Amino acid sequence: MKVKVAVIQDSPVFFDLEKTIDKIERITKKYTQQGCELIVFPESFIPGYPRGFTFGAIVGSRTDEGRQHYTDYYNSSLDLESDHLKRLEKLAKAENTYLVIGVTEKQNANGSLYCSMLYISPTKGLLGVHRKIKPTGSERLIWAEAGGEALITVDTKIGKLGGLICWENYMPLARMSMYLKGVEIYIAPTADSREQWTATMQQIALEGRCFVLGCNQYMTKAMYPEKYQHTVANEKDNLCPGGSVIVSPLGKIVEGPLFDEAGALVAELDLEDIKRSKLDFDVIGHYSRDDVFEFKVNGQPETVKE
Repeated sequence: MKVKVAVIQDSPVFFDLEKTIDKIERITKKYTQQGCELIVFPESFIPGYPRGFTFGAIVGSRTDEGRQHYTDYYNSSLDLESDHLKRLEKLAKAENTYLVIGVTEKQNANGSLYCSMLYISPTKGLLGVHRKIKPTGSERLIWAEAGGEALITVDTKIGKLGGLICWENYMPLARMSMYLKGVEIYIAPTADSREQWTATMQQIALEGRCFVLGCNQYMTKAMYPEKYQHTVANEKDNLCPGGSVIVSPLGKIVEGPLFDEAGALVAELDLEDIKRSKLDFDVIGHYSRDDVFEFKVNGQPETVKE
């Protein structure tokens, strides 16, 4: 089976939920017209990854301005109980494509934010949500942690999808939780624009014998609304140069990496390449050594079947 995919490297309309979804609709329609069956958007594309923000926090104190910035971020984040999710589900159905979208998710029941990845089917709507199990560094101030229940995988008409967000991909056991589910298209939204990230994506492809879609935003300081410009005054102009990439199950770069511009990587993936790659290495097969190693993930759900 062959699947045509698009990895979107672009910027949201920062801190504006409605306009960002408008932009997602425009981008989706553009690439479904090119025959794309899976479209991936970066980490926290809704409402934007808050690079450079301190939220007024230092050890021992927080500022009123920082609390207001958090409130602004919270108010522009996505509630899965809202009509905004319904818009995205209708978009996937109307364009007959799968959407994987990085969002900051708010849960009004507990008042916390999560860095999440939504899997949306054109026929079933929201199939599942992966929530980051370990935010990195200062992210821990704004995003709560999820548990094993967040390590979801989905079995769809275009293959088995799964993945992790940003530096979760440096957690070997988290990666293994994806491999054990037989993920064929491994999706890695990120905010990491270092050149070294490309090597990480290649390592995961080689290790998991799966296609890897690494997806990052392209963001400049000028894209922030005027009211937040002073918060990033000391940051470099090119806040996030990108680095999105598509990698084959043998670790070869199919498309990208894309740096220093907005755009998209489009490729046709032949899922038979996964079988071919397992001739000499299979992390969950003839290289697993279950007689030596025992692995358990607490709370990981069964794969969702479309």
